[in-house]
Amino acid sequence: MIKQEILKNEIINKLKTVYDPEIPADIWELGLVYELKVDEENNVYIKMTLTTPMCPVAGSLPPQVKERVQEVEGVNQVYVDLVWDPPWNMDMMSEEAKLKLGFL
Repeated sequence: MIKQEILKNEIINKLKTVYDPEIPADIWELGLVYELKVDEENNVYIKMTLTTPMCPVAGSLPPQVKERVQEVEGVNQVYVDLVWDPPWNMDMMSEEAKLKLGFL
């Protein structure tokens, strides 16, 4: 289990390198990643959303997330599930993102 936790932390660090091009904060701090699971075979499941269904990067951001996570050493398969429920809202942002964006 420790191995999966270490890998999960490395994946989170990689997710923090993916930015919504319209908002100067990464997708992790924005709260766009709803769920992150790593199984025993190091397959990764990510449930994520975007700020809006009309987001101009709806077609490109999820594949970018998959590509970045696959760069993490030890990761096997990556599955990205784009969902719209629950809808994203600004309350899902971390304190860090709120501070960076001037909401605190």
